[in-house]
Amino acid sequence: MTPYRGCGRRVRRKTENTVGVIGMAVIEDVRALGAALERSYEVYVRGRLKFRVGQLVYVAFSLDETVMGFAFPREERAALVASDPLRFQLPSASDLRFNWVHADLAALDSTESRELVVDAWRMVVPKKVSRAYDLAHPGGPG
Repeated sequence: MTPYRGCGRRVRRKTENTVGVIGMAVIEDVRALGAALERSYEVYVRGRLKFRVGQLVYVAFSLDETVMGFAFPREERAALVASDPLRFQLPSASDLRFNWVHADLAALDSTESRELVVDAWRMVVPKKVSRAYDLAHPGGPG
């Protein structure tokens, strides 16, 4: 199934063979998770895959699907980026006002990318919804 842009043109999905690359995160790792999280849905905006709860975007991918942007507490993002600047980057200067961090998908493993998605989702849903998720998944998104 090929997703459509808002203008009606088909968007070509990047398909690379990831056989032999153990643990590297790919967009499909988080796609099923994002669609399964309560109140979450996926949208394409200008050809970019994004996950939303209501109108709040909590995860977005670059056009080439190599970078994942995700919601992250503003107070903690400098420490996250400083801990591993090759994996995590701050957004552009115009986007610094948002609670947002970028991550290089190739540098993340699939488990870590799923944990980042769930943590970003927690920022945009009511606490009772995230507590229900914790009860249903005591081992995390793994």
